[in-house]
Amino acid sequence: NCKMSANCDPAGERFRVIRSIGEECVQDSELKTLLETKPHPICYDGFEPSGRMHLAQGILKAINVNKLTSQGCHFIFWVADWFAQMNNKCGGDIEKIKTVGRYFIEVWRACGMDLANVEFVWTSEAISAHPDYWTTVMDIARTFTVKRLIRCSQIMGRAESDDLTGAQIFYPCMQCADIFFLKADICQLGLDQRKVNMLAREYSDMKHMTPPVILSHHMLMGLGKGQAKMAKRDENSAIFMEDSEETVNAKVRAAYCPPPLRPGEKPIEMDAKFEPDTAAPSPAAATATATATATPAPEAAFNPVAGNPIFDWIQHLVFPKFGQFEMKRPEKYGGDKTYTTYEEVVADYVSGSLSAPDLKNAVAAAINRMLEPIRRHFEQPEQAALAAAVRQIARENAERLASEKSSAAASPAPASAASTPPRRRREEAQEGQETAARSCCCCGGGLPGPCRRC
Repeated sequence: NCKMSANCDPAGERFRVIRSIGEECVQDSELKTLLETKPHPICYDGFEPSGRMHLAQGILKAINVNKLTSQGCHFIFWVADWFAQMNNKCGGDIEKIKTVGRYFIEVWRACGMDLANVEFVWTSEAISAHPDYWTTVMDIARTFTVKRLIRCSQIMGRAESDDLTGAQIFYPCMQCADIFFLKADICQLGLDQRKVNMLAREYSDMKHMTPPVILSHHMLMGLGKGQAKMAKRDENSAIFMEDSEETVNAKVRAAYCPPPLRPGEKPIEMDAKFEPDTAAPSPAAATATATATATPAPEAAFNPVAGNPIFDWIQHLVFPKFGQFEMKRPEKYGGDKTYTTYEEVVADYVSGSLSAPDLKNAVAAAINRMLEPIRRHFEQPEQAALAAAVRQIARENAERLASEKSSAAASPAPASAASTPPRRRREEAQEGQETAARSCCCCGGGLPGPCRRC
């Protein structure tokens, strides 16, 4: 505890605690300046209510929010019900989306999030009450090209190659505008939201505004081999906040937990990457990047447990939540042990004194300890009804997804007219007629007859 130390540096400790949340911070110097000049910075994260909540959304988010509010930050949750509707979550049914939003808030209330300095703002209510929001959205839309916006499609869980709707192309403009609408000083979202946060910094630079600090938290691994991000669409990838003790035990026992890597060995290829944005930076941003990269970064230290979700959870859930890791096992297998640092656990696993089955049993016990208050909370009649409604919505979402996959599998794979959605085929046919009416008869150069080039 810094306050009890004779050499306490409150400003340094404040920066250390807040910075510990981010796997990446853009930029450290800006975060330090912000904390020195503003006692109560505004942090924000937005979430689409769209089904069940898993550990990364629940426990990890609560840990991060509590760190921020303990250091004087005010945290705004942007309950993105309209965004979920735009992204066709819950089939676009706004009432179901709002039901899931209420459920998320109850989970955070139950899992130990300190809500004293936390504010939940629903997009549908806030934007309706402040129509000037659209002025910023329109200006952002005018500032960036469609190609630039499509590169942000990862924020919606979509690929750039997906057949995006107009709403989904407009989505990044709105998420970028959210930051300025909420007057956020710190964007505290996951690494998968990096591209739109960088879009906001780019826009700030163009408009000569102070850019938001981006504090991107770690993406918790899924349970399977190579799953870089826990995904609610895959039941076997995630542990959900209302999973029973038996379900948690079974999922953790089945989790990927390879033997430690030896020097020279490479970890497995993960299934998701969160690359830096590749947009051409503004002159000021380019100068800052050049300064930061003038000295080559040192190679990352060898990690013998890279790609192992069990160790990922110990590092990012167990130690931050409990401050230690308790191992319970028979005396003949080494007996009970309490680890006070993550590095001790890694060292024992690498040496062979800690087996994968014992490790998994201890992790399952720790997770069940985290989830027990949520289970008790949702035993109350009103909350039990809410949880049941969300489970039904999740089942409907899964059925819809399975139906979409089945339809896609039944469609011809080649890029032909048959693989193009009917709506798009009609649009293309109309566009073709309009182009033919005004194009060069040879090359489409915009003339009724052959152009000079032809």
